[in-house]
Amino acid sequence: MVTIYDIAKKANVSAMTVSRVINNSDKISKQTREKVEAIIKELNYIPNSSARSLISKKTNILSLMITDIANPFFTSVARGAEDKALQMGYQLLLCNSDENIEKESKYIDMLISTGTDGVLIAPASDLSKKNIHKLTKYKIPFVLIDRYISDLKCDQVLSDNETTTRKLIEHLIELGHKRIAIINGPLDIATSRERHQAFCDTLTLHGLEVNKNWIHQSELFRDSDVTDIVSNLLELPAEKRPTAIFATNNFLGLNTVKALKKHKINIPEDIAVVCYDGVPNYTENEPFLTAAEQPSYNFGYLGAQMLIERIENTCPEVPRKIVLPAELYIRESSNYTIKDLKR
Repeated sequence: MVTIYDIAKKANVSAMTVSRVINNSDKISKQTREKVEAIIKELNYIPNSSARSLISKKTNILSLMITDIANPFFTSVARGAEDKALQMGYQLLLCNSDENIEKESKYIDMLISTGTDGVLIAPASDLSKKNIHKLTKYKIPFVLIDRYISDLKCDQVLSDNETTTRKLIEHLIELGHKRIAIINGPLDIATSRERHQAFCDTLTLHGLEVNKNWIHQSELFRDSDVTDIVSNLLELPAEKRPTAIFATNNFLGLNTVKALKKHKINIPEDIAVVCYDGVPNYTENEPFLTAAEQPSYNFGYLGAQMLIERIENTCPEVPRKIVLPAELYIRESSNYTIKDLKR
């Protein structure tokens, strides 16, 4: 491996001079800088980042901890975070917790051990607080994205779960639906709780029943099988069966549609479906599911920006919170009114 001593010998300068060129010091003449840079290029020298970080106490590495790498929402979050990191001279390290607290803990231990300047994290659940406290202990800055944890004072980039859920449910109510079910993720995740509460509040506000038989949680917020949940809903008497289902994320929405189709249920003629989060186009035609699509790229981009500002001490000491709105796209899965269906 080429070292700065090899470059110094070939350029007939000191190793300190080479080091100053590499670190963009202004104490080097233009002629010397150009000569050293030419030799660096000629010898294909790659700086030892570990050695440099020992001196500067800075790695120029940001870490992104997401809960489901297969979810298109987090794919776009990662793209936004990477773009901002590169723009600001940082590299991005990706970690995937799979909503697993132990896996998340091991990743955080690894980041502390190997070194990172800061962590952008979507917590696996409320239990992530103990993992995040490790970052605080080692004075590693972090920003929460998508999910918050109560009593944890830090920068956050979150979704407007209350407003967005209300818009989805009111869309169904405007179509004439009065029996609306919810298929949600685990309630130990902040986004699940907020969407659940907003669902119940919106029904109550409009004088509609909040029926416990229409409220269901899957074991994960990831790509979970909801076949049993849908079967339970369909086993209800016709007059008690929901006419619409609200799925609280994109995978739950897709899997709800798949489960309904297995039971030969027509959408939206028999049951309408809406979901939170955008859904990739898995069909040959236009996108099918009515969805509230979040600006997922901005979660990563803004989160990385806040994290870099925290690392570089260019932001206020008080924690900041950005709440991003979602946009409602009405599609085929809910485009009939109850009155139209009865004709």
